[in-house]
Amino acid sequence: MENTGNFQINISVLYRNIQKYFDKVLAPYDIGSGQVMFLFFINEHEGITMQEVTRIGEVDKGTTTKSIQRLEEQGYVQTKVDENDKRVKRLYTTQKAAQIMNALYDLRNDCRSRIAEDVDIDTFESMLAKVCDNSRTYLVPEDRYHGIKIGGMQKMTLLDYPGKVAATIFTGGCSFKCPFCHNKDLVFLPENYEFFPADEVLDYLKKRQGLLDGVCISGGEPLLQEGLLDFVKEIKELGYLVKIDTNGNDPDKLKQLCETGLVDYVAMDIKNSPDRYAETVGLNKDVFSIDRIKESAAYLMQGDVDYEFRTTVVRELHTKEDIEEIAKWIRGAEKYYLQQYMDSGNVINPIYSAYNAEEMEELRKTAAEYVPHVKLRGVKED
Repeated sequence: MENTGNFQINISVLYRNIQKYFDKVLAPYDIGSGQVMFLFFINEHEGITMQEVTRIGEVDKGTTTKSIQRLEEQGYVQTKVDENDKRVKRLYTTQKAAQIMNALYDLRNDCRSRIAEDVDIDTFESMLAKVCDNSRTYLVPEDRYHGIKIGGMQKMTLLDYPGKVAATIFTGGCSFKCPFCHNKDLVFLPENYEFFPADEVLDYLKKRQGLLDGVCISGGEPLLQEGLLDFVKEIKELGYLVKIDTNGNDPDKLKQLCETGLVDYVAMDIKNSPDRYAETVGLNKDVFSIDRIKESAAYLMQGDVDYEFRTTVVRELHTKEDIEEIAKWIRGAEKYYLQQYMDSGNVINPIYSAYNAEEMEELRKTAAEYVPHVKLRGVKED
């Protein structure tokens, strides 16, 4: 029985028969139908990155990696480190590939000719291209956010990344509800909250290459973002240093991210002394466990990545004894900053106040008895 009307079946038949054709005619070259597409991409765009191949081919990264590894094993593709950025690897065809590319193009043209019999192939291809565009738009819309929800951006700062000129990206969502948080919208995400497309942020960073040193990814809590790792990779490929701000509540993700080698600096908030932690992060002490926080702090103190600890000091939440307990806890830390509380006008609970400059200095001296490198940050003179 002929099938003439089932769109999904027809697409499947076309795909599978083309695949069978290429598997047969490519057998002498030991190339599969799933690899020849990638070989064409690389031959036509020498120096392309694996990430770019994945994007053009609209396939998952695992498929790209396996296909290109197979082409490397067969001697058709080679990987070279970018001369200007050692972290970027570029793909090139080999002399062995050059000897067979004309034959492969002939096979591709032969395939097109065979399926074009009794068909206006030019019109068909034009219509197929439009159908593909529609599928991207309406069936699988492009993720303009790259899996990461960006709630705001500071295009240049001298404060957020120690010793660097940087841009700061603020992600939406947080696992804590610190009542003194200076941006409640990033915690509670109002229904009408408008996120920044990641593409726009990356485009800005491309334009600022050579002018900015690094990018700070803050929050909210960045480690909640499913697309964080891929987003950081894209930033690193642009040549930037990357700093992550975190509350330390997900030690597994923190370790995973640091062990990729993509993160250059971590700033972890120490909210308060262990006994007052739940109160300070706005959670019920009966369900909150500080064990994850301690695990993250201990991991950073191993020194595998450059880091700092910091505490935003609030008069109603932090006593001298609390600061002393924190300092005892992180004794031996490389850097510890005490930050003066500031009411931004968008605080979750605007009932809090700050210690003055003189009082902040006294708290610094208390912490310095246990952590030698304690500094004040953001302190305003009275």
